Amino acid sequence: MRYLSLDVFRGLTICLMIIVNSMGPGADPYPLLDHAEWFGFTFADFVFPSFLFAMGNSMAFSSASKLSNSDYVSKALKRSILLFGVGLLLAWFPFFLFNSEGIFEWKYFENLRFMGVLQRIALCYLIAALLVRYLNFHQILWASAVLLLGYWGLLVWGAPSGMAFDKAANFGSVIDNFVIPQSHIFRRDDGFEPEGLLGTLPAVVNVLAGYLAAVAIQNAKDKLAIIKKLIGIGILCIIAANIWALSFPISKKLWTSSFVTLCNGLDLILLAALVYFIEIKTRKFGAKPFEIFGKNPLAIYVFSIVLLKILLVARAAPTQSLHVWLGDFVQAVIPGSLGSLIFAIIFTLVCWGFGLWLDRKQIIIKL
Repeated sequence: MRYLSLDVFRGLTICLMIIVNSMGPGADPYPLLDHAEWFGFTFADFVFPSFLFAMGNSMAFSSASKLSNSDYVSKALKRSILLFGVGLLLAWFPFFLFNSEGIFEWKYFENLRFMGVLQRIALCYLIAALLVRYLNFHQILWASAVLLLGYWGLLVWGAPSGMAFDKAANFGSVIDNFVIPQSHIFRRDDGFEPEGLLGTLPAVVNVLAGYLAAVAIQNAKDKLAIIKKLIGIGILCIIAANIWALSFPISKKLWTSSFVTLCNGLDLILLAALVYFIEIKTRKFGAKPFEIFGKNPLAIYVFSIVLLKILLVARAAPTQSLHVWLGDFVQAVIPGSLGSLIFAIIFTLVCWGFGLWLDRKQIIIKL
């Protein structure tokens, strides 16, 4: 059985990801729509882990579960490699740039950032796919606990005293700088890699939580009872996250275990609410636009990144990108943070138009 609520949840996360990623130039975004600098939590921080949660939802309904072990692992590896490769190409695209003086320059591979959003998605997908294949429901819960507690231990005891959460000296940064050449690490955050290797481990739990929630909904005979249970677990996760944060601060950049627990709690409540209104109360008003996003989530996300990069590299003037020119135009009409948000909404509607075209052509692009 296919649940419209899960498609809407997935589409909602993609829609919000695009909005957060495409805030218009010329003014600072609303603080709620900007990522926390280090510790703390904003609405923007909630979006990426929610997409991982939605990916876990999809895994519960995947036909790949019917494959043999060797075919299943082969398919998971191929998909992970494809996602990682697309992420690298997006980081490299459009293979050239114009510097601050408007002079054309090539983007060379030796300076290409290796990690990123799609790369983390790829690694999380691969690890989660293997875990859900070989572990049962309760074993996945134990594996999630081990990942979250183990990551906490590695960060706290893997760095010199007092440096556990330092941007440069935390254990995750040490691993990234040891494994990844310096020229291939994110350079706009003092050399800190926000989608680092070690932080992928707790991020896997976002995927596993989505999978477990979807399995519970799928197997429940009493949908109203499971909704109440998911909401209750979600509230407990939020409380636990805030208590945990006293010793392990909430941080998206470090992807701390308290951050994972908080996001999973919020996602459980949001998913339960969607299942209640869409599946039980059959109230589908306003669901169609998000359903369109949800049918081709990764394809629309990739389209949004390609389009944004084209706007950034296209020239309205020798030293002005088309992105800045359009942003200035919107700011002239609607100044400030609201104008930045309007720019992002218009951009997102263009991406939705691409999704609508795919939908009408009955094209489903699976990465």
